Amino acid sequence: MNSIAIFCGSKIGNDTIFVQTAQQAGRLIAEQGKTLVYGGGCSGLMGVVADSALDAGGKVIGVIPEALVDRELAHPRLTELHVVQNMHERKTKMSELADGFIALPGGAGTLEEIFEQWTWAQLGIHLKPCAFLNAGGFYDPLITMINNTVQQGFTYSRFADTLLVSDKIETLLSKFEQYQPPQPKWGVKEVTP
Repeated sequence: MNSIAIFCGSKIGNDTIFVQTAQQAGRLIAEQGKTLVYGGGCSGLMGVVADSALDAGGKVIGVIPEALVDRELAHPRLTELHVVQNMHERKTKMSELADGFIALPGGAGTLEEIFEQWTWAQLGIHLKPCAFLNAGGFYDPLITMINNTVQQGFTYSRFADTLLVSDKIETLLSKFEQYQPPQPKWGVKEVTP
């Protein structure tokens, strides 16, 4: 597990635990010698996690749509910055670069990004772990909803069971190293390791 994609808010949120969690995540990823892959921005939790990894001597790769670069939202200190045409290309490139995916607190974009990767894992498009870094219980209602989709027959339990959740980045990174993907929903023809 050499590179970790972080999805998170372009705002910092209302609770200091969100910033503290982003700082810890960026720092630990760097300290473990892993590459941070993220959305390339300098604002909100995105900027916090990138700055923390960079300040700890880590490698940080950003992937940002051209329209956001034009608005001067690209982080100026990254190890690498990939400028892509649109949000679809951003998610695809991040998926190619990362060995696993973690969602920190965020809004619609964060949820859309992690759910797409989790969906791809279910379909066997990749066999990479997906996780929620549940700072301050932020994702508790969502985890309840995911469990409800299992109870109501819309999600196989094996997919919910392998969706990792913790309030500690150390726990998630450790579980990533031991991750065993579930059997995909409809078999696998081509899989990205």
